[in-house]
Amino acid sequence: MAKKDKETKEQQPEAEKVEPPEDTQEPEKAPEANPFEEKYNAEHDSYLRLAADYDNYRKRTAKEKEQSYSNGKADTILKLLPIYDNLERAMRQDTEDAAYKKGVEMTMTELVKIFTGLGVEIFGEAGEHFDPSLHNAVMHTEDDRVGESTITQVFQKGFKLGEKIVRFAMVQVAN
Repeated sequence: MAKKDKETKEQQPEAEKVEPPEDTQEPEKAPEANPFEEKYNAEHDSYLRLAADYDNYRKRTAKEKEQSYSNGKADTILKLLPIYDNLERAMRQDTEDAAYKKGVEMTMTELVKIFTGLGVEIFGEAGEHFDPSLHNAVMHTEDDRVGESTITQVFQKGFKLGEKIVRFAMVQVAN
């Protein structure tokens, strides 16, 4: 038995001394993903997508609301334009009644003031350069006194609300 103890003692120090070379050591394994962390990340991503969707929805509905208001305003202005046209014709008529003429002028001034307050721009004057995006040329004339593509006569004024054309100006253009 003494012999076995001696061999065991001798073997133990040698076993402790023997270490595998560093090249053959197994690389450290990445820690396994925590299932709770995966669930948290999935829920967090879902929350971020939901927040982005809500933000897009909020912006889209605000834009639609603004467009709806603008379209309603444009429709209202369009329905008031025959009144403007009639007042403009009445102002061009000669009359002996000064009170009648003054009443028509006051009504026209008030209507123009209301349009201006709503942000409506009235355009289409004789002498302006013809712009097909603003004017509707219903007649052409040969006139050497004015330049080419110049408006010589306005039949109906044009109206613009912001960038939206409510009504194109109906004009005669020189060629």
